[in-house]
Amino acid sequence: MSTAMTLAEDATRGPRSRPARLASVEIVIPVYNEAADLERSIRRLTGFLDDALPYRHRVTIADNASTDDTLAIARRLAEESDHVRVVHLDAKGRGRALKQTWLASEADVLAYMDVDLSTDLTALLPLLAPLVSGHSDVAIGTRLARGSRVVRGPKREFISRTYNLILRGALGVSFSDAQCGFKAMRADVARRLLPLVEDTNWFFDTELLVLAQRSGLRIHEVPVDWIDDPGTTVDIAATAAEDLRGVWRLLRGLTSGRIPIGAVRAELARPPMSSPSVAPVAGVPSGLFGQLVRFAAIGVASTLAYAVLYLVLRVALDAQAANLVALAVTAVANTAANRVITFGVRGSDGLLTHHATGLLAFAVALGLTSGSLAALHLMAPDAAHWVELAVLAIANAVATGIRFLALKLVMASSP
Repeated sequence: MSTAMTLAEDATRGPRSRPARLASVEIVIPVYNEAADLERSIRRLTGFLDDALPYRHRVTIADNASTDDTLAIARRLAEESDHVRVVHLDAKGRGRALKQTWLASEADVLAYMDVDLSTDLTALLPLLAPLVSGHSDVAIGTRLARGSRVVRGPKREFISRTYNLILRGALGVSFSDAQCGFKAMRADVARRLLPLVEDTNWFFDTELLVLAQRSGLRIHEVPVDWIDDPGTTVDIAATAAEDLRGVWRLLRGLTSGRIPIGAVRAELARPPMSSPSVAPVAGVPSGLFGQLVRFAAIGVASTLAYAVLYLVLRVALDAQAANLVALAVTAVANTAANRVITFGVRGSDGLLTHHATGLLAFAVALGLTSGSLAALHLMAPDAAHWVELAVLAIANAVATGIRFLALKLVMASSP
């Protein structure tokens, strides 16, 4: 397939100028111990591609150090079809598999999907077409946009929406669904962005999309029909913790300038964002009193949201874990709201610094609330949930004062 994937007719022209009929697509399927479902999924996918895809295509099964018969099945499928190949990796990691196979590909457009094919395949052509035409740089399937039809349990729905809310608040992203296993990008863009992506596992998707957006690339979203795989082996708790660590690492990298986004933007010739970094919001007083009123209103709303979220999470989690999650979610939302409503700051400039300050205030709040809970349980081990909540409310009130002073100081220094 390597010769078929080489476009020798015009090797000097970029993908944006190639006619659609010459385009080639490589779809990577990362797998780990998927012997039970691999053959059925690959046959279904290749059958669809042969019948419905107007581009030259290849399916690459990227085996992530499987310990069952996955690799043997993959090799047999590759022997049966010129449109299927196998890449074996000695270490696990979805991000590692995608990075290695995409960087080695000769295709014009690179894509991947999960082996369970949870996303309806009819969305594949709408995903690829904007990249082939040159209209967009990256394309993603989204389960959270209007028009999407999703079947999954309330727990995973809540986690997904909460995670994407954190991304919007902490990193200022505009895409709606970071973790849907249905994405594609132009090869020239991949060759520039992939070396900057550090994560080798589940956070790979988010990191790649954040870097793409920061580079000024156009991200096309496709509403999808998606059915949750009840047999998935993904550890949701471990994945969520890994993602939160990834968000913090990205915040530090982008804030410090360690990640050379400016150079990438210049190299890819993307125009700079034209919107002003800071703009006043109509109706927001500039005086301290007006800021206090609005900060207090947002604080009340945040406290109510925190209380509801804490009580909901307390059903399944212990007090400290429920407090951590509820506080993290409402802290990010609180900073985002205060940025615009209280202090009249808009745009992306200073966003990371503002949220870093908010996260620092969050750490202080976490220390205060966790310490208060520990003290309460030491004195009254059987305290009711409403007593826990009352103690946490008092600790949060102290933390709120600290948050206002910290945010006011950093917002005042915004350009």
